[in-house]
Amino acid sequence: MLSLRMDGELLDRLRRHAARRGMSVQDYVVRTLVRDDFDERFHAAVDETEKFYGADPCHTEKPCGAEPRHADPADRVT
Repeated sequence: MLSLRMDGELLDRLRRHAARRGMSVQDYVVRTLVRDDFDERFHAAVDETEKFYGADPCHTEKPCGAEPRHADPADRVT
């Protein structure tokens, strides 16, 4: 299941695009998600979002989770 939150303007645009193709909005969105170039378009959208809101700490030069975490005694293997 995928749940999206969007404003009315984007929903209207999606309805128009879907209607041109004789599809429901749900089918149009799913078709868009499985397109071959989705990965490239997604990364471009993420980059634009990061520019607007600021970089996500997981997209720095260090891999996510690279910071040492405090050891939990329950994690020990004996």
